[in-house]
Amino acid sequence: MSDIKESQVLRIAVQKSGRLSEDSFRLFKECGIKFESGTGKLKTLSSNFPAEFLFLRDDDIPGYVEDGVADIGIVGENVYTESNRKVEISHRLGFSKCRLSIAIPRNIEYKGIQDLQGKSFATSYPRILGNFLKEMGIKGEIHEISGSVEIAPSIGLADAVCDIVSSGSTLLSNGLKEVEVIYRSEAVLISHKKLSKAKNKVLEKLLFRIEAVQKAQNHKYILLNAPNEKLNDIISLIPGMKSPTVVPLAQEGWSSVHSVLEENDFWENIEAIRAAGAQGILVVPIEKMIY
Repeated sequence: MSDIKESQVLRIAVQKSGRLSEDSFRLFKECGIKFESGTGKLKTLSSNFPAEFLFLRDDDIPGYVEDGVADIGIVGENVYTESNRKVEISHRLGFSKCRLSIAIPRNIEYKGIQDLQGKSFATSYPRILGNFLKEMGIKGEIHEISGSVEIAPSIGLADAVCDIVSSGSTLLSNGLKEVEVIYRSEAVLISHKKLSKAKNKVLEKLLFRIEAVQKAQNHKYILLNAPNEKLNDIISLIPGMKSPTVVPLAQEGWSSVHSVLEENDFWENIEAIRAAGAQGILVVPIEKMIY
């Protein structure tokens, strides 16, 4: 990529470690973008795409993108919202899903949102929590802390906590129970508001690849054998992107039907497909999908 001008290189900020980092690296790999992400690296250039990767703390990424140090970045939507930085969401990525929830000690009875009235909360997300409490008409004291939020009730710092929940095991291990989900989050791709024309073109190429990968993840390639007299019935159940491909088999009166469909549609229709006379059904993952 040595012939690419620096002004055409898209600087991409990604979390340097953790689950979001792993999911981001996997996405770029599936997009065919090669780069080194060894331990201790702060930045690296892609060898086959006009991009430079910056490895940063997730909380710092919105600020770097707003300031133009990075052109785009991948963060949790919770981090994007809490930061309140002037950046744009260019694309929702659908991975690293989690929720921001309020939790209280397990031995405390909880009847509803009004039980939180006048309570104190420990959280790393004071903006999101404050907006939720205001919207619900709940008055409370918010203690902003940067780590080990779950320990706050046991040491008397707060009555409740508001923190990111994935499986809920961390809450349980700290004697807490989840009582209110206040925000749902996933990974998002954010961008600087005033990208140059050249960098916007590179971003469009990247989004094209990302969308192709995402569409493939939600679709399957299906192959089956069908008696010719049942073709119309079976085709109606697996319409495909435009229409299925039908190829005559060596055995007279039978055809092979090839199609693409959403995975959820397949599982909803599989019994009907079999009942219509389909045999030898194969379902194959799709690596990339371009309309």
